[in-house]
Amino acid sequence: MTIIIQSQEKPPIHSFSPIQQDIYRALDSSPQQFFYDSAFVFEFELLLREKLIQAAYQLHESKAEFAPFDVSRFNPQIWTKTKYGYVLKPYILPSDAIRDVFHNSHLYAFECSTAIVLLFYKSVLDSISISRFNTLFQGLLVWDWNYDQDLGIDTRIGRDFIPGDVVYFYNPDFEHPIWTGENAVYLGNDRYFGHGVGLESERGMIEALNTLRKPGSTQDAYLISQHSRLSYKYLSQFARRVPHQNYDSSIFQLL
Repeated sequence: MTIIIQSQEKPPIHSFSPIQQDIYRALDSSPQQFFYDSAFVFEFELLLREKLIQAAYQLHESKAEFAPFDVSRFNPQIWTKTKYGYVLKPYILPSDAIRDVFHNSHLYAFECSTAIVLLFYKSVLDSISISRFNTLFQGLLVWDWNYDQDLGIDTRIGRDFIPGDVVYFYNPDFEHPIWTGENAVYLGNDRYFGHGVGLESERGMIEALNTLRKPGSTQDAYLISQHSRLSYKYLSQFARRVPHQNYDSSIFQLL
């Protein structure tokens, strides 16, 4: 047993959605121990991981294109391009800006690390109070790994991946710098999503990156032993509690 909830029993797995059940099983079978102050924080982690996975599928199905910074695009009605990245216009709500990436995806083109940060924002937006999201994430600057510290991204060594973790496939013999590697969301069951490559198994990701090596290279790309996660405990305070029974996900109300 690796899920430990302070002074409480674990909620029954059958009360969660199929994706959350997969996450629950991965946490519970992990060699790591996961400590939670309450069942609320535990369930919030399941919810936020699920929302990240769902956002990854949404981006995969969108019309957003893959592009390096010099030919990148963001909706000019919402974002201003600077040498550092795309800055949110001051009269636009952060929640509206993040939604626009998915609703008007044909207006966007960016690379894989920017995609991951946008997915983090989208998953948080779908998991916490909208008013709190707009308070926390004012003045957004988006490109590469520029992100607001309230996301609390934590990167650790190890390959004990939980669905909803972000991982990195390294391509040491890349031909073009944009293909140094691929940031990807681990979806579970040997499935990964990376903007630019798409939905693939671990082997499929490696084979795709191998086609983007220098001519004559024989060194394979590979999945490195690290993973990145959001600060679930910190972010859980911004989800509003409502009465619930049987650990149903309706304990979260997004306002």
